[in-house]
Amino acid sequence: MLFKELGLSDPILRSLEDLKHSEPSEIQKQAIPIVLSGKNIMAAAQTGTGKTGSFVLPMIELLQNQAKPYRKHVHALVLTPTRELAAQVRESVYTYGKFTSITSAAIFGGAKIFPQKSKLKKGLDILVATPGRLLDLHNQKSVKLNQVQILVLDEADHMLDMGFIHDIKKIIALTPPDRQNLLFSATFSPEIKKLAQSLGTDLEEIAVDSPNSTVSAIKQIVYKVDKNQKSNLLSHLIHSEQWPQALIFSRTKHGSEKIAKKLNAADIHTATIHGDKTQGARTRALREFKEKDVRVLVATDVAARGIDISNLPYVVNFDMPTYPNDYIHRIGRTGRAGKAGTAISFLSIDEQKFLRGIEELIDSKIPQKIEEGFNPTDKAENSSKPKNFRNKKSGFQKRQAAKKGKAAFKKATGSKNKSGQNKKKGSKAKTRWKKGKGT
Repeated sequence: MLFKELGLSDPILRSLEDLKHSEPSEIQKQAIPIVLSGKNIMAAAQTGTGKTGSFVLPMIELLQNQAKPYRKHVHALVLTPTRELAAQVRESVYTYGKFTSITSAAIFGGAKIFPQKSKLKKGLDILVATPGRLLDLHNQKSVKLNQVQILVLDEADHMLDMGFIHDIKKIIALTPPDRQNLLFSATFSPEIKKLAQSLGTDLEEIAVDSPNSTVSAIKQIVYKVDKNQKSNLLSHLIHSEQWPQALIFSRTKHGSEKIAKKLNAADIHTATIHGDKTQGARTRALREFKEKDVRVLVATDVAARGIDISNLPYVVNFDMPTYPNDYIHRIGRTGRAGKAGTAISFLSIDEQKFLRGIEELIDSKIPQKIEEGFNPTDKAENSSKPKNFRNKKSGFQKRQAAKKGKAAFKKATGSKNKSGQNKKKGSKAKTRWKKGKGT
């Protein structure tokens, strides 16, 4: 099937031709006709399967011949969980619609708000936004949502993971009830289905492969290694296997900086991207990585959303993800658009439970191996016994000891004598209170 068979007009086909995109991906084949027909959809698609094009292309088609929106109004709203993803989606709108008159912008936190306000003044065909910044601008009366015709929730599962559910509900309430709803998610969790039901009962459900599966083009490997040897193993693999580029996932911001410091010390040019970085620094690091000026990029889960790099060969889970869904999102940064990729995970002895959760979600066992010279020696901690460092007493033990001490003190001093002391002290206080009362 070719794109021209999906009902897209010449200006859009021309932009696709410039991009050398001739055949739609599976999710695009299924979603584009449904969106063009005006129906609502709930779609499950992994990162790298052409998901963005499956809603951006038909949106441009539907809006390009309409009258321009009024001042501060928007006709289509795309909600994304992160700044990087918002910028990526807006770039797709611009690229696919460059031969049309479609107007668009991306607004998100971490950037100056006044330039974003000026972009909204004339009104926009398509607005891509993160929930928090959109509500800020709406509260400041800089954007109006009561003429939204199409609402897109992109990577809805991750927005829920980040706690955006209340913001999303507020935004939905600001839009017209007769809008077209498009929900895209890598997984179909019960929470996602509940959110979808709140949008309406007439959503058509489509899925590419299994809703909780990983891309088949990705080779997955788990390396068993001690926690304190992970950095050494990483630099060893990069050097010995001559990795051209790699995206490394760290659980924390501090951890990502620590990894980068060790890799740079091993003569591996590395940059970081996480929530403590300014938007300018994040954009610069991402640009340098895309242009291959940086060999390795270390990122946290939130900051990595929106990283869309073609032919990225390696993704490494330096820390096993706490939530199984994050594993699917992480490794989806490689193996994009049918290209081959490798996803490597470092597994220390205390991370076994995370691996079990991942394998249960994807319904598959991931091959495990040990690299020569990095044999793990750490022993699993005995979680059945409560930790008691240096024979320190627990809170319960301290309270019990205090009770025993009080009882022993009463027995030694005599409760009668102590009672008399208390009475004497009390009588003085009572006398002073009475004098004050009399005055």
